[in-house]
Amino acid sequence: MKDDELFKIPEEALRKIKSLKEYDDYFHELYKQGIEAMLKAEMGEHLGYPKNDPSGNNTGNSRNGYSGKTLKTNLGEIQLDVPRDRNATFDPLVVPKHQRMSGKIEHAILTMYSRGMTVRDIEETIKEMYGIDVSEGSISNITNAVLDSIKEWQQRPLDPVYFVVWMDGIVMKIRQNGKVQGKTIYLMIGLKQDGKKEVLGMWISETESASFWLSALTDLKARGVKDILIACTDNLAGIRQAIRSAFPQTITQLCIVHQIRNSMKYVVWKDKKLFMSDLKAVYAAINKEMAYDALEDFAQKWGSKYGYAIKSWKDNWEELTAYFDFPLEIRKIIYTTNAIESLNSTIRKYTKVKTVFPDDQAAQKAVYLAIANVEKKWTMPMREWGTIINQLIIKFGDRCGVL
Repeated sequence: MKDDELFKIPEEALRKIKSLKEYDDYFHELYKQGIEAMLKAEMGEHLGYPKNDPSGNNTGNSRNGYSGKTLKTNLGEIQLDVPRDRNATFDPLVVPKHQRMSGKIEHAILTMYSRGMTVRDIEETIKEMYGIDVSEGSISNITNAVLDSIKEWQQRPLDPVYFVVWMDGIVMKIRQNGKVQGKTIYLMIGLKQDGKKEVLGMWISETESASFWLSALTDLKARGVKDILIACTDNLAGIRQAIRSAFPQTITQLCIVHQIRNSMKYVVWKDKKLFMSDLKAVYAAINKEMAYDALEDFAQKWGSKYGYAIKSWKDNWEELTAYFDFPLEIRKIIYTTNAIESLNSTIRKYTKVKTVFPDDQAAQKAVYLAIANVEKKWTMPMREWGTIINQLIIKFGDRCGVL
């Protein structure tokens, strides 16, 4: 049969269609025949010989009829005849064993779940889009498959050196033992040698401590991280001790933006504008020495009224001012944890409709899928990367690991 003749049969069949139902039935049957034809071809490839071919005699395996299977597709449910072999070793690629739904629908479900839609909303949307009923249990099973991906992702090998690692957490409301409580999912973003970012991992915990952070950092070391040049973080409980223990050479920079916010909590409304203006002379100084002089002037003016806020700056001075040791291009990327705050903001956008998660796993699934959506956009090095990497090499030398 010539190629152009292949299209005459569908055209003739289409001319006979008189209603929308006949149209749907026609394509339903065409889809079924196409899938079954591919299954038969796969079986022939699996056995190594065509049907009824004498070359298959005494090969140790042969065709063994068919088994029925219901496949959920965008055309609705389709009853398929799936070929079997006597040794039960045939595992078709077109319709894998134990899979009762087309990959297109599964992808749609995962996409909607990653965008923050509830299971009920997904169920209704699939019904509207594809005309099939997908139970809450089926949706949960599909999204639960993500748990294996999370485990693999959390254990994947990492680069030996990260120039900058930003650390922070996002609080989720999670049900546990019948009560709703806030738990924090802690995240780390690493800046790689090519100037691109990647999320290194996530860890869930009810409390912060040096022990917890040391465990998370030990995870990184076990996955191949040998050095972190600069760690940027909020002043989280125990984090500085953990960094010093796991990566003694790492420079810790506390987030200036977090520090400012914490300081402003102690300031009454009528003083906020002037207090903030005076404080800017500290963190926006040209160098560390001038910043310290500005802090002394600041303390003399505001110390009697807001001594606790000023004490926090002095107690954490070395970690708050580490960025002064770097050129302006590097200062911009390390003086704040904006990189990870932006990620957290996107995660909140994707998960905002889920006010309470039923368990830790549900929260982790939602965060992981949101991260996957964000990382798709991290395809380019950060701005001024050529300048930044040269400055880092001058500062850290061989520790950069750049050939």
